[in-house]
Amino acid sequence: MSISVLLVDDHPVVRAGLRAIVEGRGFTVVGEASTGEEALVVASELHPNVVLCDLRMGEGMDGVATTAALRRMPQAPAVLILTTFDHDAQIIRAVEAGAAGYLLKDVDNDTIARAIVDAAAGAMVLTPGGDERLLAALRAPRVTLTEREREVLLLVDDAPPTRK
Repeated sequence: MSISVLLVDDHPVVRAGLRAIVEGRGFTVVGEASTGEEALVVASELHPNVVLCDLRMGEGMDGVATTAALRRMPQAPAVLILTTFDHDAQIIRAVEAGAAGYLLKDVDNDTIARAIVDAAAGAMVLTPGGDERLLAALRAPRVTLTEREREVLLLVDDAPPTRK
């Protein structure tokens, strides 16, 4: 089975480099998009197996929102986030949105090729060392506030200072 790939990045030079890597490894690049919104249109028309998606793409949808929308499609592709941002919170957001993986742009070409194959097969793919970091971040207590608690904090923040 040939694996079809959609490239989503706001920088044309990055898309060109990814195209060279992906096609050089025998995968088929079915399309490119420079925004999340454009990615949704292209993916709905071309039905790629895997989407390589940047995390931050300027104006409009970011990679997390794009991932969530792609994963809601009837023929949902696997989504690999490929980014320069190495923050645990971003990794968690991407995984929670349905990303099949998260790779840093400094990985080698073989890692990208393996990630495409693994994602197409339904496996989770993380940047080298990312699995330990993801587990640690998920195990750390996360503070969540109720809607009322957020309202109170906003009111306190807007309150004039008091003198004693």
